[in-house]
Amino acid sequence: MSEVLTGSVLPEEHDFDAALRPKRLDEFVGQPRVKEQLSLILDAAQARGAAPDHLLFSGPPGLGKTSLAHIVAAEIGAQIRTTSGPAIERAGDLAAIVTNLEPGDVLFIDEIHRLRTQVEEILYAAMEDFTLDVVIGKGPAARSIRIDLPRFTLIGATTRTGLLTGPLRDRFGFGARLDYYDASDLAAILRRSATLLEIPLDDEGATEISGRSRGTPRVANRLLRRVRDFADVRADGRIGGDVARDALAVFEVDDLGLDRLDVALLRAVVEKFGGGPVGVGTLAAAVHEEPETIEDVAEPFLLRLGFLKRTPRGRVATEAAYRHLGLGRPAAQTLL
Repeated sequence: MSEVLTGSVLPEEHDFDAALRPKRLDEFVGQPRVKEQLSLILDAAQARGAAPDHLLFSGPPGLGKTSLAHIVAAEIGAQIRTTSGPAIERAGDLAAIVTNLEPGDVLFIDEIHRLRTQVEEILYAAMEDFTLDVVIGKGPAARSIRIDLPRFTLIGATTRTGLLTGPLRDRFGFGARLDYYDASDLAAILRRSATLLEIPLDDEGATEISGRSRGTPRVANRLLRRVRDFADVRADGRIGGDVARDALAVFEVDDLGLDRLDVALLRAVVEKFGGGPVGVGTLAAAVHEEPETIEDVAEPFLLRLGFLKRTPRGRVATEAAYRHLGLGRPAAQTLL
């Protein structure tokens, strides 16, 4: 399957994304309400000489949650320590992290909804009282000691807000949900990225790429890399509208931003399962993909476009999906 849009983030892309990451809040394009809210929180905390409240950023992948975490640290002049929910396997792992924090540090936990229960329970006191209860020894000889922690700001990021437990969610002082970007904001992000990478990109080229970027800056920058490759090899290195269109055709990204996985998913629903309903597990097997990839990456975009519907019995292809594929709906098929 094509990884241009729906693939996992490769290690080298982390460096690429980091190089393009805005450093300050006024450099961050889009999400105006979230930026205003964050600015107020940070300015108020600095005026009081205190660490900002714990922050929770939620929303689909690639919208800037990690960038905002680094921006918060930069705005308050703090060091940021980064980890992820799956990486903290034991309570001792969390203890090692938080006991090494300095006053005012920012601790960023990506995929915080994937914290283990025993780790999460220890985190409660660290967030609320800035203390850590550690059990030493086992059995009758076990004893608990309390360690005082420096005041720090925890920033959590999640793509699955519904998987957060109530006690953890309630301990964040502010929660912001990031929304998909419009094409004009994505074009501005592309022009900024092109300037940083010294890529000759004109407005028509930026518009063409932004319109196929699924409302997601990470996807926009990923497409920019692929179009740059095409321009360097098959054109004169400059990216205009025609070059962008030709490049995206080569990488199988259509006018709406659907890639091979998206099209394969739609065709499976329509051609193999008569338009649905069909379950995610069955669909995943049909397109040789993991169910999590279907649910987290491909399906949300197809739902936004109105190509799929969720029903109690499974996923159903809509009239718009048939039209996009250039197919006619079978007379006996009805939407559920």
